[in-house]
Amino acid sequence: MLKVAIIVGSTRPGRKAEAVARWVLELARKRTDAGFELVDIQDFHLPLLDEPVPPSLGQYSKSHTLAWAAKIDSFDAYVFVTPEYNHGTSGALKNAIDFLYREWNNKAAGFVSYGSAGGTRAVEQLRLVMGELQVADVRAQVMLSLRTDFENYTTFTPAPHHEKSVQAMLDQVIAWGGALKPLRGK
Repeated sequence: MLKVAIIVGSTRPGRKAEAVARWVLELARKRTDAGFELVDIQDFHLPLLDEPVPPSLGQYSKSHTLAWAAKIDSFDAYVFVTPEYNHGTSGALKNAIDFLYREWNNKAAGFVSYGSAGGTRAVEQLRLVMGELQVADVRAQVMLSLRTDFENYTTFTPAPHHEKSVQAMLDQVIAWGGALKPLRGK
């Protein structure tokens, strides 16, 4: 069975990403075609990239990098839950992604974003990064508005129609994650 990480992509105090990620996890766990796990980048205490050797060489020297690499390597696919800060993804998520290389390769990714414009610009940036990491990012995505999906811009109250978007995105992530699995076995 495929393993899919739902990655909480913010470490900001008062962040909304954890509530959004838990909602995605709750919806995902109703499925029987994959296993799902919440992965919170905050739990790994990653400093600004501090490895002396480029990640593409896989010569990690820090214990936090080794723990992060082992966790990310254990999955077949990812769902990134990202805020949009200043028309981009969070610095914490970008930093966490940049720590690794091989562990991301030949896997699939989907996106759940939120912001004043649904977080679409954050996802646009992440799609470019995924290409470099040899991650197949899927077309379907979930875009949540701070105005309509968060009561008073703070409490997460997603509109019911987003559940269909989550399932469509997961359908694609699971299909692509499965299709890419033979490449990882080589």
